[in-house]
Amino acid sequence: MKPLFGAVLTVLTLSLSSTLAIATPALEVLGKDFTFPHQLNGLPNKLSDLKKLQINQFKTSDGVTLRYWELGSGTPLIFIPGWSANGAEYINVMSILAEHYRVIVLDQRNQGLSDKTAYGNRIARYAMDLKELNDHLGVTSAYYCGWSMGASVLWSYIDLFGSKTIRKAVFVDEPVAIVARANWSELERRNAGALVPSADALIHGLQQPLPKELDPQTTNFIIRSRLRDSPYFDNSEQFADSVIKNDPAAMLQVMYDHASNDWSDVIRHKIDIPVAIFTGEYSANVASQRWMHSVIPDSRLFIYSKKQQGDHFLMFKNPFKFTDDLRGFLEK
Repeated sequence: MKPLFGAVLTVLTLSLSSTLAIATPALEVLGKDFTFPHQLNGLPNKLSDLKKLQINQFKTSDGVTLRYWELGSGTPLIFIPGWSANGAEYINVMSILAEHYRVIVLDQRNQGLSDKTAYGNRIARYAMDLKELNDHLGVTSAYYCGWSMGASVLWSYIDLFGSKTIRKAVFVDEPVAIVARANWSELERRNAGALVPSADALIHGLQQPLPKELDPQTTNFIIRSRLRDSPYFDNSEQFADSVIKNDPAAMLQVMYDHASNDWSDVIRHKIDIPVAIFTGEYSANVASQRWMHSVIPDSRLFIYSKKQQGDHFLMFKNPFKFTDDLRGFLEK
């Protein structure tokens, strides 16, 4: 019995030590405080106001160190950011939701504070990263919210590993397919949300300079990302810009794979948990979100109006409404 007892004790000791080692205050990781430009009721004035905010890390099975932001306690609520996004942009959402959940935001590889790497830049590997985050945290049941490309990562996770760890899922404004198949009808293209003829065309568009005058009525998500038309969004974007140094070339590596996927089979056949879908009138993805809602049993569709900041960045531009709607869905 002694060898067995000793082995168990060693495992428990290593597990406890690992848990303690990764609990790192955000200020310690970032090395500086940040004062938000807009002082807004119900939100922190400075980063240091979020005294329990942590930025922790783990190493994937293929040797990449990934960071994740963590705040609050209770049932885990795991956010998977979109392409090029990171935990810093979720600072308002985390602050509000941490009163009710253990909020976790993963910086995906080549994004945010996570490692830059030339390999593993496929949605399936990103889904494996999410699974390994779960394993690292010991999470067996959680709420998940994927925004933009993060929704694709969540669909890939469900495709590969099923939904047994998912209590409820939230998809925010991600088309079913970005690139249309040659044999699709116009209706199929619209229902998929396919906007470009090829991944190359998408990448070319991402690399183009913005016009000098930004049209506030556009549905172009690139332009809408530059419209600082919400003080909440301006706060989170300025914070992210101050602490995150993006590498555009590294981030683009996943885009070919991301743009080439069609998730309609997963959405139609493999989603067997309650789902909420968020989009808005300023988004080009409304038709595809309606199609998802029509084929996913037990799903809810939220379409924000233009006055409600209903675009691709709705959760950051209108965080109090989004978190209120999100909690209403999760706790129903």
